[in-house]
Amino acid sequence: MIKVLQTLAIVLALTLTTKAQVITCVPCDQISMVVNVGSDTTSLNIYHAGQYLTHPQEYNIFSWEFTDNQGNIIFKDTIVDDSHCNFSHNFPITDTMYVTVYLLNDSANLDSWYMNQGLPTNGNSINCLFEDKIYWMTGEYPSGTSWGRWEFVTGDYSNPGVDLNVVLSVDDFIYQKKKLVKIVDILGRETSFKKQPLFYLYDDGTVEKKIIIE
Repeated sequence: MIKVLQTLAIVLALTLTTKAQVITCVPCDQISMVVNVGSDTTSLNIYHAGQYLTHPQEYNIFSWEFTDNQGNIIFKDTIVDDSHCNFSHNFPITDTMYVTVYLLNDSANLDSWYMNQGLPTNGNSINCLFEDKIYWMTGEYPSGTSWGRWEFVTGDYSNPGVDLNVVLSVDDFIYQKKKLVKIVDILGRETSFKKQPLFYLYDDGTVEKKIIIE
């Protein structure tokens, strides 16, 4: 009987631990990204910490977009459940590359984090925007040999995300006239009003999630 009770206690403890780990995440401004060491003049590999800091991981959706300073798309992709975005390119190393990525996870929220901080919960799902620039940094070793690598303008892990669930101030609404760029579904694909939920992407970088009730 004692062994049975001990077994039940272990199973219960594991169950509680598993449940506690199902939804865990940190605020957008505590997540960032870095250029991976595997990058070179013709390829890029970006690591995003949001994959390991937001659970359940299988619902993490990263919508990546790389553009030049005129807004022309160099590369774009929607990646699910993966911390890396990598691609080959012929982008000149003398120019600056712009990076935008949205992290969406409708199955994760910050309620546990808020409670640990003694703050009220709101139930908002994870909806983070990250923006930065990449340039080709050069230098010279003490031996005199030159080196170069892609680097974020802000530096490694210094590009925190912005929580798009946060409501803008009154002044922002008065002076900000944003233009709708496109409508995408949960996988980042352009779509019509028929698929749910929908994400409205505006030219000022903001995103609104909408569910149309007919």
